[in-house]
Amino acid sequence: MWKKRSQEEIKQHVFNALNKNVNYNRELILGIPASHLDANVFSQDAAFLKDAPFMSTLVQNPNNIGCHTLGKSESFFAGSQEIEREVLQICAEDILKCQSGMYDGYVASGGTEANIQALWIYRNYFEQEHKASPKEIVIICSEDSHYSMDKGANLLAIDILKAPVGEDNRAIIPEALDQLIKNAQDNGKKYFIVVNNMMTTMFGSVDDVDVYIKALENNKVTYKIHIDGAYGGFYYPFTKDSKNLNLSHPRISSVTLDAHKMAQAPYGTGIFIAKKGFIQYANTKEASYVEGEDYTLIGSRSGANATAVWMILSKNGPYGWQEKIFVLQRRCEWMCEQLDQLNIKYFRYPNSNIITIKSEFIPVEVAKKYGLVPDNHHQPKWFKIVVMDHATIEKLEMLVEDLKG
Repeated sequence: MWKKRSQEEIKQHVFNALNKNVNYNRELILGIPASHLDANVFSQDAAFLKDAPFMSTLVQNPNNIGCHTLGKSESFFAGSQEIEREVLQICAEDILKCQSGMYDGYVASGGTEANIQALWIYRNYFEQEHKASPKEIVIICSEDSHYSMDKGANLLAIDILKAPVGEDNRAIIPEALDQLIKNAQDNGKKYFIVVNNMMTTMFGSVDDVDVYIKALENNKVTYKIHIDGAYGGFYYPFTKDSKNLNLSHPRISSVTLDAHKMAQAPYGTGIFIAKKGFIQYANTKEASYVEGEDYTLIGSRSGANATAVWMILSKNGPYGWQEKIFVLQRRCEWMCEQLDQLNIKYFRYPNSNIITIKSEFIPVEVAKKYGLVPDNHHQPKWFKIVVMDHATIEKLEMLVEDLKG
């Protein structure tokens, strides 16, 4: 599915899709509580729009409400839904190695929503299929996991437990995880929602899913595994370290990706993908006025976000994306070499583009000058560098010179 396209091909494909959507100006559409963007502010006659497929999508304002991998969806926006299905196919099949067509998903508002969608699905799954009570269900993740897990636990009224990690390698400590599960069982927990990190926000570290699986199965508990690839989903699968942390793994049921991080899509663009048979547990049948009903946490959402991701992936193609990641890797390696020469202590997960430096090696004024993000704004122990497209060697060299000083 994933191939590189010319700018003209991208433009034509998007405009063809938009032509399949409702046109509020030309058609008799009186029952939708929506319209194009306010024409007094966002003119549809602007000359540049004919060569701007993303901006044209924004102005036409399609609502991609619902899940478009299940059959029926709102017929008013069929074209932008096709674009979204193509994005999901690239992500699920080409990047995450899922069996063809054996997935459901949608373009969410971000990684936080996509993670909560997964927690919501598995809570409902355990309640409906195993007659579990909320008190018997628990989320388990590492202490480096994103705060969306805590937010989800609070919203869903279920407990959360965090496995300790090593200070220097950020890896889950197997013995501590095993004891955590045993203690949870002693406290009446029977059903475990596991969130495995594919590059953590602060350290870029990747959890070993086999450590979770071994501990869970040794303790004979019922579980489902979700991968939080909000940061790493568009990065880690293209590194030499990438193994089977994807939907080809028989124990992994769902994955979060965040296109507004490494894919550089507009903010508000996350992706949730689950193997077939799970998203139904989030169906809101009360959304009866929505054609096809609604299986998502967010409900209404802009079709422009999916269009942006499709354009970005199509412009680069798979080999262009591989090259993009390779360049970021080399920059990161160069920076690590400079830090080694300065005897500065840092953590970098193999092949990650995040370098996290011990706070005692970073003067406060240097951290502020270069926008280095702390693990805690009150008492920082670490500051991180994220090597993105704009983080060139020239800029990194300026930081190195200030660290020498």
